Amino acid sequence: MSASGEWHLHSASPPLVGAEPSARIPRESADVAYLHGIVSRMTREVPFAEVLKEVVEFATSVVKCDSCFIYILEGDELVLRASRNSHPESVGQVKLKLGQGITGWVAQHRQPVVVSQNAGGDPRFQLFNKLPEDRFEAFLSVPLLRRGRVIGVINLQSRAPHRYSTHEITLLSTIGLLVGAEVEMARLEKENSELTHRLEIRKLVERAKGILQQNLEIGEEAAYTMLQRQSQQRRLSMRQIAEAVVLSHAVTRGS
Repeated sequence: MSASGEWHLHSASPPLVGAEPSARIPRESADVAYLHGIVSRMTREVPFAEVLKEVVEFATSVVKCDSCFIYILEGDELVLRASRNSHPESVGQVKLKLGQGITGWVAQHRQPVVVSQNAGGDPRFQLFNKLPEDRFEAFLSVPLLRRGRVIGVINLQSRAPHRYSTHEITLLSTIGLLVGAEVEMARLEKENSELTHRLEIRKLVERAKGILQQNLEIGEEAAYTMLQRQSQQRRLSMRQIAEAVVLSHAVTRGS
């Protein structure tokens, strides 16, 4: 531990501290059970939001903190995708580049940052306008990794100074290594599902356009404009309008 409160990972790891062996058994048993659960879930599909929620719940159960944020690397930006205890409305809104703030530094260097006090005084710290009242003293940030590639970052923050134990740091870093693959797989499943959904909507809209073109003897562009206008006027999605056109056509043909 340096004078600034930062914990250097290159130093030798001392024995776990904080409690007698007999008192640690329940906590350690829970830790092992969770880590086993990560491996088990990797064999089945779990919704992306559920994976992030479980990571947040476990991280906040093993490390004392006032808030927990999970950022996911999307393209060249880290996007806040999960939060607990602080500003849930900022999920999906807060974004930063690699190297920006402590979070960006962790992602860029693929190394944890541990500051036990005066986190705002760290030269890498950055205050977000979307989180105006937050003033954190302690900061524990670890990368989510998959095969050495950064997937995201977990941040745990406390408004009061907090000296993180070796057990807390090691366990959260281990979670970052193990859960990275699970988060990545869940994210890819989510993206594939969204792509399939968009393709289904596109096919439905194309079918509705064809029906309008045939029934009204108009061009493709005019048919699409008609669908758009109906969507805006009725405040319904393009999918809902297209479904109505297709259903009406089916009923008419069947009568």
